[in-house]
Amino acid sequence: MPREDRDQKTKKQPFQVTLKRLYGLAWPERTSLGLATVFLVVSALGTLAFPKAAGTLVDEALGGAGGKVDLGRVDGIAAQLLLIFLATAVASALRYMIFQRAGERIVSKLRTDLYRSILSQEIAFFDAQKTGELSSRLSSDTGVLQTTVTANLSMVLRNLMQALGALVMLLLTSTKLTFAMLAIVPPVALSAVIVGRRVRKLARESQDALAKASEVAVESLGGIRTVRSFAAEHLEVARYQDAIGQSLELAYQRIRLSAAFFGTAFFAAFAAGALVFWYGARLVASGELSAGLLITFLIYTMQMAFSLSALAELWADVQRASGAAERVFELLARPPAMASEGGVVPAQITGRVQFENVSFSYPARKDVQVLRHFSLELKPGQVVALVGPSGAGKSTIASLLYRLYDPNEGRVSLDGVPFAELDVQALRRQVGVVAQEPLLFSTSIRENIRYGRPGATDAEVEAAAKVANAHGFIAGFPEGYQTLVGERGIQLSGGQKQRIAIARAVLKDPKILILDEATSALDAENEALVQEALERLMRGRTTLVIAHRLSTVKGADRVVVIDGGQAVQAGSHAALVTQEGLYKRLVERQFAA
Repeated sequence: MPREDRDQKTKKQPFQVTLKRLYGLAWPERTSLGLATVFLVVSALGTLAFPKAAGTLVDEALGGAGGKVDLGRVDGIAAQLLLIFLATAVASALRYMIFQRAGERIVSKLRTDLYRSILSQEIAFFDAQKTGELSSRLSSDTGVLQTTVTANLSMVLRNLMQALGALVMLLLTSTKLTFAMLAIVPPVALSAVIVGRRVRKLARESQDALAKASEVAVESLGGIRTVRSFAAEHLEVARYQDAIGQSLELAYQRIRLSAAFFGTAFFAAFAAGALVFWYGARLVASGELSAGLLITFLIYTMQMAFSLSALAELWADVQRASGAAERVFELLARPPAMASEGGVVPAQITGRVQFENVSFSYPARKDVQVLRHFSLELKPGQVVALVGPSGAGKSTIASLLYRLYDPNEGRVSLDGVPFAELDVQALRRQVGVVAQEPLLFSTSIRENIRYGRPGATDAEVEAAAKVANAHGFIAGFPEGYQTLVGERGIQLSGGQKQRIAIARAVLKDPKILILDEATSALDAENEALVQEALERLMRGRTTLVIAHRLSTVKGADRVVVIDGGQAVQAGSHAALVTQEGLYKRLVERQFAA
């Protein structure tokens, strides 16, 4: 099935399907939820027993059936009420605790599953999605679902049981009064369904607008140094304020609609109460109903009204959560275009890579062909340098070698096995990358180096750091290898970050190495240290070097000149500088500069 068709298939789910999947999340916690439901039934029965006991107490206080007041019976009924209250309170507390604990586990698993699903997606997915939007799915949307599958699930069951129980007791107490009261309920219930649909739509739009606001915030905070350098704080605040304003306006619409509905429902509930008072008083006056039964009926009516009112509010919350659930389930159900596991795992790898007649366009820009019928062979242990103007396709070749993307035409193979047949994880374990701006995580230096091989010992980490010329400056820090590097390694200099990235690649010990402008941003002293470390790293590995500074490719076994997505020249540096062509012009231009 094409990628677009699969995406479309998962985009819009009917509300019933979404609701079913939403509460289907609770199935793994069925044992805990079953126990909690037992306590919920106990608390609901205790609540329903109160009006009957209260009505009996009033009738006994007024003389009962025999017309004589029995204070001992009055005291006994009051004691029974206290026991009912105590049992109800204990059952309610246990019900709340078990539901909440189970709900927290459900949402924690949901967040983990969602994060796993996001990380398993192909790189083209991230090209089309914004980090802020994905972050909003993990935080805002799952936060909404957390309330729905914890507190709301418990409250829905509780109020539903109380409403149905109260209705049964109303019918048993007085059929005439019950039918009179129910004349108002159906219109309110119908309006709840109609309003709920509109609230759901507005809630989804509001969540989408809030996600866009999060995107602006993440983008601004991630590039805070650029924002400061242009003194553009007020522009970013204005962008964020505009995005929040759109979400706020949609929230206002949802609130106005909900307020109108709740006001109407409130009036209907009290109108029903007034009707019961009026008609009940006439029945008491005619002797068809006792004062105690009227009080019992009134309390059951209030219980039913409060339960229905709570259910209406909870229904609005569920409608709102369904919009968030749709987005979460879209991501959970989305199959990645590139399988994250499965395929051939070679027993031994020599490191021979072949690009055969490869053409490629990025999925987000399908109309722009980056590579055109490109062919290249990297022999085991050989150093091949790619040079050419910006936008020629050099970094794209590296991305295909790391299998971040698959070519549109042609194939890339390792030791004769096409990439498409290889296990992706096994392939990437054999490829190491040192980029111009390496990404370090906001943990310790030791953990950043160990990222190349999580099971490595401290001794192996330090040995890798020594190969990368990093041990000296690391040992000079007060915390040594436990030094925190800050977000994206901001606490370290460019040369220090590069050497830690090299140590990480050394520890990974890949067969294939990609050096993408690894020294272009360094001063002469740091470049010398990094270059020495890179030369150690390259020994015995198949290496692809991408460079604009041609002085860094002189030692390559072969230089391939890329222009317009094609290889236009190839040979050693010494041979190419003697030939008329793009390479010679690039060399002359750089040295002239």
